[in-house]
Amino acid sequence: MKFMSAQLATLMHGGGRRSNIRLLVRFLVLLTAVITLYSLLFHVLMMHEGQQHSWVTGFYWTLTVMSTLGFGDITFSGDAGRVFSIIVLLSGVIFLMVMLPFTFIRFFYAPWLEAQNRARAPRVLPQGIRGHVVVTRFNNEAANLIERLVQLGIPSVVLVPELGEALDLFDRGYRVMIGDLNHPDTYRNLRVHEAALVVVLNDDFAATNIIHTVRETCDHVPTVVNADHDDSVDILQLAGSSHVFQFHRILGQALARRVLGVDLRANVIGRMDELLIAEVPAMATVLPGQTLIQSRLRERSGVNVVGVWEQGVFRLPTPQTTIEPTSVLVLAGSAAQLDRFEELERAPDHPQRQRGPVLILGGGRVGRAVADSLEQRGIDYRIVEKRAMPGGGGAKVIVGSAADRATLVEAGIERTPSIIITTHEDDLNVYLAIYCRRLRPDAQIISRATLNRNVKTLHRAGANLVMSYSSITTATIVNLLRPGSLIMLSESLSVFTATVDQRLHGRTLADLRLRPETGCSVIAIKRDGAMVVNPDPAAGLQRGEELVLVGDAEAMGRFLARYPSAGPKAPR
Repeated sequence: MKFMSAQLATLMHGGGRRSNIRLLVRFLVLLTAVITLYSLLFHVLMMHEGQQHSWVTGFYWTLTVMSTLGFGDITFSGDAGRVFSIIVLLSGVIFLMVMLPFTFIRFFYAPWLEAQNRARAPRVLPQGIRGHVVVTRFNNEAANLIERLVQLGIPSVVLVPELGEALDLFDRGYRVMIGDLNHPDTYRNLRVHEAALVVVLNDDFAATNIIHTVRETCDHVPTVVNADHDDSVDILQLAGSSHVFQFHRILGQALARRVLGVDLRANVIGRMDELLIAEVPAMATVLPGQTLIQSRLRERSGVNVVGVWEQGVFRLPTPQTTIEPTSVLVLAGSAAQLDRFEELERAPDHPQRQRGPVLILGGGRVGRAVADSLEQRGIDYRIVEKRAMPGGGGAKVIVGSAADRATLVEAGIERTPSIIITTHEDDLNVYLAIYCRRLRPDAQIISRATLNRNVKTLHRAGANLVMSYSSITTATIVNLLRPGSLIMLSESLSVFTATVDQRLHGRTLADLRLRPETGCSVIAIKRDGAMVVNPDPAAGLQRGEELVLVGDAEAMGRFLARYPSAGPKAPR
């Protein structure tokens, strides 16, 4: 009864719905009148034939005939009664089988269903939500971003213009709001002036209009937009966007930074104030064959080994971890400590220059961004592209299929230290990873992934390192919400900060046992405005200090679940 009362109250709310209810009531009154009239005529005709029936029987006969049930237990013997039966039957088909269902659906069920849909996909953001992130287009990047925001406790809402898409996203567990992307009232209903960020992942033309509309409503909310084309960067900034990124270029630069084996120089892949994170191939050092405790790296150079890549799998090290020739060490330390490491650990016979050009498979936007980054570092490369690139591309572009051995040989696959696969089709990337691994078992293979679910598949196919467009986008945006507090080092590895709260105050890192119990490692402490890199595990923690931790997504989740008050907070 409570449910029915709530639904009736919903239906009665609003002038349009009340009008529909009145029409439905009028139809039901007319139908009742017709049934009553037929029942009276039934008695008259039955009396004419000499039969006597009760009033209940009259209504019973009328309803069975009108509904076409026609049990046949009560019948007329004369033609007049039979003609009357035909009239009742035909009118029943019209009233009960055509008009009643249509009227019920049109004036009762459809408004009820619309009310339910509006509750699932509202046009006004519910009260109590603030500091939220507004996403104006749902795609793979948005899904990955929202997943990370949930982990960080930051509310989000997806704005969609179509009801069908809104309902689908609601059923998948997302908070949605329906509205016109280019109408100022939409963003007022979103309470954009209380939002932490507006993320625009639409195409350049639509994004320009959205940003301009947001600025009509609110001039202070931060906005971030992706520019597909170089020419759009200035236009999007003129439209009022706070941050304009080209995520394909960021991905290309991140892939290029992962090129190893070119020289021993520590490859810095992330930084947080004075803290640097670098990847170094073990084959270029004197470390292979030693365990970490035997190497005494922290004692001799001050660097901390926070992780080890082994054939595409990241592992947290232990003192007994053996460094293999194929290992890639993830080091944390200051610039001076990394320089000291390079001075002490360089293998005397390691070549100081590359043997051949780096191969870039795919000459799209990401591939060209990789090439630009390598060019700036003075690293030779060759782009393998199936179609001729605009302007020709010069001698560094090899036109042909990356699945053709002759083309790869011409590009220098037999001498290359690294192969970077940059196409946007994951199926093709898996295919090329398998093929290149067969041709060059000893080369480093770096691949792009479009969908996160294909990252492990690419690793199994032979890629040493995989980075996804979605994760690059997410890391960049989250860092805007918490500047300097999150760095994505790879697809599965991040550096993040956490504040020392009451539960952590006065305890030591050794007491906390964070590495064995959460999988995270503390690599620095922000204390009194200074960064203490690789802190003493016996030092006590003070309230208000910030821990700098490294770990994969699962380890980060375990830490935040264990210390929710110390973890990242939603922006205010």
